[in-house]
Amino acid sequence: MSPPEGELRAYRLTLAYDGTNYFGWQRQPEHPTIQACVESALAEITGDERVKAYASSRTDTGVHAIGQSAVFRTCRWQAAADKIPFALNTKLPADIVARDAIDVPLDFHPLRASTGKRYRYQIYNARKADPLGARMHWWVRKRINLTAMREAAAFLVGEHDFFSFQSTGSPRQNTVRTVSQLTIEGQQHMDGDLYTLEIQANGFLYNMVRNIAGTLVQVGVGRERPEWIRDVLAAYDRRVAGATAPPQGLCLMEVYY
Repeated sequence: MSPPEGELRAYRLTLAYDGTNYFGWQRQPEHPTIQACVESALAEITGDERVKAYASSRTDTGVHAIGQSAVFRTCRWQAAADKIPFALNTKLPADIVARDAIDVPLDFHPLRASTGKRYRYQIYNARKADPLGARMHWWVRKRINLTAMREAAAFLVGEHDFFSFQSTGSPRQNTVRTVSQLTIEGQQHMDGDLYTLEIQANGFLYNMVRNIAGTLVQVGVGRERPEWIRDVLAAYDRRVAGATAPPQGLCLMEVYY
């Protein structure tokens, strides 16, 4: 029996998921997506015929999240907002988890209201693969020079036009973004090193983080010098930058409001 209708309310969810088995966030008619799973589970717990969930980031196929932000509206949820994750997680598959839920204004949009985001990209550098972590990192066989990568990364901090780091198909007309933090840390892992790139900015272009990771690896493996990054920024040409890094190394960590 459906819960009684009350006042229309909006809720912001914080979601974590392993994106390996999904064709990204956005609903697609013939493929499994995060949005489709979340909306189906929300319809079950609210009793609504259909619930629409709007996300802060349309993560691509194979991309993960720890802090994805999504908003939905309903007049049928009668309990407190913090009870939503417990109900929702009973309807979601094991690789998608609702971490939190809060009340927000009805006109709140998780993308437009965002003041910034933080992403993580992981690279495993070794001659032999890591079968357990393969779903969460990019395996690079050629030895990486961490110092060179850090020097290159420093050129990307601050306000720049990141047109060269935007993949085709992006709807963004303004390609200027401010990167407030870009760090690369390394630690020994199995038979090599695991490098973790953390980047925070006031906004990101389509595939910007993966294009930055792919470009920095070009420097790390010695194909380019750190100063080359300045040439890439100045070129305003995606073809000048490095190849797009694979999706499994990317994770949306946090959305700021």
